[in-house]
Amino acid sequence: MAIEITDQNFKELVLESDKPVVVDFWAEWCGPCRMVGPTIEEISGEYEGRAVVGKLDVDSNQEYASKYGVRNIPTVLVFKGGEVVDKHVGVVPKSVYTSSIDTQL
Repeated sequence: MAIEITDQNFKELVLESDKPVVVDFWAEWCGPCRMVGPTIEEISGEYEGRAVVGKLDVDSNQEYASKYGVRNIPTVLVFKGGEVVDKHVGVVPKSVYTSSIDTQL
């Protein structure tokens, strides 16, 4: 299951991770976010132990959404070594996300 990422734990879970990290920036009211959600959950299970996969609710956690210029949701950022290495805005196929992760493994 995807972990909950917040402004409070972002540095520890994302920026200081020794594994690739996928962060789904989303909101409860966002229809396309609900379409991406199950895909993120699937990826979380498939990459368990190899990558960190989490969701950040932009309504409750605006600091990092603002810092990374997230203006449209869903936005999925892929981090490696604390840096953004890939970005996907809107609904994209699962293979796009997994390809981004595989590149970083």
